[in-house]
Amino acid sequence: MKQHTKSLILLFSLFSLGHLTSLAQDANEPMATGKFQPTWESLGQYKVPAWFRNAKFGIWAHWGPQCEPEEGDWYARAMYNEGSREYKAHLAKYGHPSEFGFKDVCNAWKADKWDPETLVKLYKKAGARYFFAMANHHDNFDMWDSKYQPWNSVAIGPKKNIIDGWAKAARKNGLYFGASIHAAHAWTWYETAQRSDKEGPKAGIPYDGKLTKADGKGKWWDGLDPQDLYAQNHPLSEGSDNIGSIHKQWEWGNGASVPSAAYCNKFYDRTVDLINKYNPDLLYFDDTALPLWPVSNAGLKIAAHFYNHNMQTHNGNLNGIIFGKILTPEQKKAIVWDVERGAPDKIQELPWQTCTCIGEWHYRRSVYDQNRYKSAKTVIQMLADIVSKNGNLLLNIPVRGNGTIDDKEVKVVEEIGQWMAVNSEGIYDTRPWKIFGEGPSADNSNPINAQGFNEGRVKYSAKDIRFTTKNGTLYAIVLSWPEDGKVVIKSLSKNNPLHPDKIKSVELLGSGKVRFARGEEGLAVTLPAQKGNDIAVVLKIR
Repeated sequence: MKQHTKSLILLFSLFSLGHLTSLAQDANEPMATGKFQPTWESLGQYKVPAWFRNAKFGIWAHWGPQCEPEEGDWYARAMYNEGSREYKAHLAKYGHPSEFGFKDVCNAWKADKWDPETLVKLYKKAGARYFFAMANHHDNFDMWDSKYQPWNSVAIGPKKNIIDGWAKAARKNGLYFGASIHAAHAWTWYETAQRSDKEGPKAGIPYDGKLTKADGKGKWWDGLDPQDLYAQNHPLSEGSDNIGSIHKQWEWGNGASVPSAAYCNKFYDRTVDLINKYNPDLLYFDDTALPLWPVSNAGLKIAAHFYNHNMQTHNGNLNGIIFGKILTPEQKKAIVWDVERGAPDKIQELPWQTCTCIGEWHYRRSVYDQNRYKSAKTVIQMLADIVSKNGNLLLNIPVRGNGTIDDKEVKVVEEIGQWMAVNSEGIYDTRPWKIFGEGPSADNSNPINAQGFNEGRVKYSAKDIRFTTKNGTLYAIVLSWPEDGKVVIKSLSKNNPLHPDKIKSVELLGSGKVRFARGEEGLAVTLPAQKGNDIAVVLKIR
């Protein structure tokens, strides 16, 4: 264990110094040449394009074959964990994972009611300025006509090019298009598929994670190699019998089985193939920093290729975005920091993004049945907080296996759109003010845990205010309508150095000018007797 850790430290040091030969050196797809080289130093020349800073809000379809069972996120890993909720659901719906594994779930997924045009239109109406589709998840299944992954949605299951459909719908509706790529971790993530039951009539019978191409003779998957999907021809990671151990091994340390050169090459080729075919404006990696870092520079090569390719297809201008998690200050200059299900508790110097979901990442029917979706009010409160700190919000609306979203999700999306139609002036194209906000939620620290995961710890009220600014105008977003119709903004009190200029007018977006008085306690604003909405109030202050 100690020796393994020392080896990783050495690898990291060598990568930082630029002396380690790439594990992706024998890839098939050439890396686009240009301004950027596959080093953190070279990628540090990156500047976030203005369009992204202005967009503020995107919607994501985190959708793939794991949505087919409607049992939530990480299904393809947990279904091989004997006794788990997902394992029991799999037995009931499909049978034993030694006989019907996740490869068979991929084939059962048909997406027969998928209408990308209708969904993207709805998301645009809700105020999204960019749209993300999932290109692959940790389940290693590609959602396009993948040149390097036979297990893909064109060849198997839906027999549809999902990425192409989403991309065309997004661009037809004038939205920037993004692809999320998660498959770098399939190597360790699928290790549960190497197990077998420890108890019961199937005890000792291996699950399907070690099947080979030869085992498919006469089966529906005849000619396909399950190892192209599962990637399990390797020893298990240390402690893999504990399903939670993968979290401490996410950075390829602490005893994680290290991917082979061939695996790194294939990941690089698949991702570059995706970039070259569909020219996404945004790339999201569900990885610490970049994929396979620090045991391979495949991620660095992909990033350099993406930036150079993007410039070549945009008349020499770099309009593309790459997202990564848990970044060092140096890495935040090279790619955009993504915070999962949370937000920092102060303004960030560089633009960043929160990714979150109104339910679970992959569709789970019980969230619908138990009314556990985030409300439109919760989403808007989060959006205001994030934008006030120089961030964007990427919101996942879980898609059912058949390609639709349910009626409760539609209602949430429509209510977001209704609020945005009136109040988005205080969101789009804005920048942070001198402070991000005031009130109980601003006064208390709420540190991030690992890649994020601090959302929901703070409950917002009418005393919580977030600030944005644009063209000399200040916007104060009050995170709930006050019952007494009174708002007092302490940060705008008379002679306050934060805002020494005279306040000439205060307008309630969607209503018009409102009465105000500036005193020692703050800027006191009287709202109309009739509520404009029950979500959040936006005051335009000149």
